[in-house]
Amino acid sequence: MVCFAITTDIGGKWVTTIKGQDGNDFQLNYMFKVDGDKLTGSVTSPQGEIPISDGKVNGDDFSFTISFNGNDIKSTGKYYTAGDSAGVNTDFNGMKFHSQLKRDSK
Repeated sequence: MVCFAITTDIGGKWVTTIKGQDGNDFQLNYMFKVDGDKLTGSVTSPQGEIPISDGKVNGDDFSFTISFNGNDIKSTGKYYTAGDSAGVNTDFNGMKFHSQLKRDSK
């Protein structure tokens, strides 16, 4: 018997809005590229573009790391095919954040 891992294609442009430390909302843009179980791409914020590293995809689950100001920020996520959205949990220096990504139709 042969088993195949089904990888959901989360590749493409995604967008979310999060609340900053100053209380103001700002937009994050994600560009995900998937090659097998490898996830690459970038995250763009008002401070600029940051490449994704250590990205992995396993079915509907994915994870990646970005480095910002010398800190590694780890994120894990789940792709929801029914709504074409994804939930992402991020740990930044012990502070945990959840954001809801929507596929960017632009």
